[in-house]
Amino acid sequence: MAAIYPVVLCGGSGTRLWPRSRARAPKPFLPLVAESTLFEATLARCADRARFAAPVVVTGVGHRTHVEAQAAAFPGTRVIVEPMARNTAAAIALAAHRLPAEAVMLVCPSDHHIADVAAFQAAALAAARLAQDDWLVSFGITPTGPETGFGYIRRGAPLDGGFQVERFVEKPDRATAEAFLADGRYSWNGGIFVFKAGTFLDELARHRPKLAAAAGEAVAKGHEDGSAFHPDAGAFAAIEPESVDYAVMENTTRAAVVPVAMGWSDIGNWQALRDARDGDEAGNRTRGAVELVDCRNVLAETDGPRISVIGLEDVAIVVDGDEVLVTTMAGAQKVGKLSGAVNQ
Repeated sequence: MAAIYPVVLCGGSGTRLWPRSRARAPKPFLPLVAESTLFEATLARCADRARFAAPVVVTGVGHRTHVEAQAAAFPGTRVIVEPMARNTAAAIALAAHRLPAEAVMLVCPSDHHIADVAAFQAAALAAARLAQDDWLVSFGITPTGPETGFGYIRRGAPLDGGFQVERFVEKPDRATAEAFLADGRYSWNGGIFVFKAGTFLDELARHRPKLAAAAGEAVAKGHEDGSAFHPDAGAFAAIEPESVDYAVMENTTRAAVVPVAMGWSDIGNWQALRDARDGDEAGNRTRGAVELVDCRNVLAETDGPRISVIGLEDVAIVVDGDEVLVTTMAGAQKVGKLSGAVNQ
């Protein structure tokens, strides 16, 4: 099989991980789970050149410096610098236009954690085989609980190495999520996709012709700057932002899913980060000068002042420079609404 082309989407600032994640040090470029950053770990999962081509990273102007510094350890990395954010359908279209039509793209967010790299790579190879037959493939993450924060994929008829997609489902309420889990045919939609560049562009043109035309024009009028490519700003600005899920995956008749259990987390908030880290016997996770007494499932980290906590459970306490966050894990989804996070 020909090499798979990793396409890494690198945008956003991770405001729900404030105060650790800020504009000057956004979520993908931080060592949140291990010693390497989430972005470095994403590139490392696809570093085997026997299976994967050199990656293409699609990022914004504000992240270019971070991307180039951390991608230096991965020779051959190419960067596409978006002049402004236009969501994932447009970002993927830029990369597809810069690759051969027959190239199999592995589209990955830059800020997810995957504990089982071997399972990820096996799923990528299975998805690539389906993509060779013009399927547009989603990774279907095996659910570990009735999660209401993710969309779901219901699998249909079996394929060689995967399944046809029967339908995509929006984020459910708790009762619906529990029913999905009991049903056994539903996976989380983790935002990882595999398809041929030409197949994707054909489907985009079929379902979103204006978006497809504007993306094509932006690439045709773009220019290179060393290892970076800059789409034309005027043409790209005309694009109506839309996710690849809405623009293509939910409309195509060629959607497939490869189920995979790979220790996946989107590290979408402090609770998800706590659960992705190794803890002590009481489920506590600490970094820096921290003392806990009679605590359970507490995440506490500091880059300076000492944190001392007694008798609490399921909370996060984070000290970063001159900012302090204290939240219950139940409230972790709302951290991005704090004025400090919004105005970071």
